[in-house]
Amino acid sequence: MRRGIIAKAIFVGTVAVGSYAFSGSAFAQEAPKRIDVSVKKFAYEPAEITLKKGQPVVIELTTQDVAHGLKFKELNLNTKIEKGKTAELAFTPSQVGDFVGHCSVFCGSGHGSMTLTLHVTE
Repeated sequence: MRRGIIAKAIFVGTVAVGSYAFSGSAFAQEAPKRIDVSVKKFAYEPAEITLKKGQPVVIELTTQDVAHGLKFKELNLNTKIEKGKTAELAFTPSQVGDFVGHCSVFCGSGHGSMTLTLHVTE
């Protein structure tokens, strides 16, 4: 009888620990922060975004005028946005700093000044 009680106690303890571990508190993955960015000749709106290091993010880019792109050389990120469509740039910032992205598809005379700045903080 004593073995049965001990076995039940071990079972209940194991289930309790397992339930806690998988309840979301220990292994929950943070949902990505979604940021909508409107793209047009010759600007991104918003033009600056502040992110936290380690927090997953999805930047959703839309354009209605012409094709554009967005490239962050330092972060190894690059995407193209087709006219009338949406593109997603999904990543998790791993470094702190200010990173300037440039339009990577020639879109006219103001193309060279078209930038989006990411401020990544701790």
